[in-house]
Amino acid sequence: MKIGILRTGKTLPQINENHGEMDDLFVRLLADDAFTFQSYAVLEDVFPASVTECDAWLITGSAFSAYEDLPWIAQLEDLICAAKDAQIPMVGVCFGHQIMAQALGGKVEKSDKGWGLGPHDYKFDGIETPVTINAWHQDQVTELPEGAKTVGQSSFCEHAAISYGKIGYSVQAHPEFDNSLISDLIELRRASVPAERVSEAHTRLMHRSPSPAVVEQIKSFLKHQSLDIEG
Repeated sequence: MKIGILRTGKTLPQINENHGEMDDLFVRLLADDAFTFQSYAVLEDVFPASVTECDAWLITGSAFSAYEDLPWIAQLEDLICAAKDAQIPMVGVCFGHQIMAQALGGKVEKSDKGWGLGPHDYKFDGIETPVTINAWHQDQVTELPEGAKTVGQSSFCEHAAISYGKIGYSVQAHPEFDNSLISDLIELRRASVPAERVSEAHTRLMHRSPSPAVVEQIKSFLKHQSLDIEG
């Protein structure tokens, strides 16, 4: 199965050196005999020639906001709508989560709750125990598109995971960020985020590690267009 990775951002040089580029993170995260990968740097206007070029699409995180007026963001929204019409499954992460919601009729805004950093615990439908995922965002989905359903949430993020039935699944936090990467990112970006959020994130990093459950859900969705991790 060929997964097209739509890369909407770049990792910082130090992160790239130690952990890889954004598409590398997802190839490593989803390492599976059933998957092959092709990456498209859509933020540099590198788009697939056709929405049917891959069997499924994965939209990465980005330093950009979904509501910015940029030509490549508008073109990405067109691709998302085309994938929906063609019933080709899509997965979105962070910016990918937000741009899917926006493209399909929802709303994205900068949250008055501020920055979400480091390990956060979420309640996911179908998973009994809390799901820990590393977060790095200010923007949030504030209104769902018609027909979408919230399937993951927390007190900080109301729409932390969204299901679009057989055509889409997205998560706000970053399952591709392990604790080592998020620790490095916090140190590199310390000056641009509130000190109290940095302190809270460091405390959680000592006691929380990312859950594999959401990764298994993503794999299941890509393979079966279902969130049932039993397949």
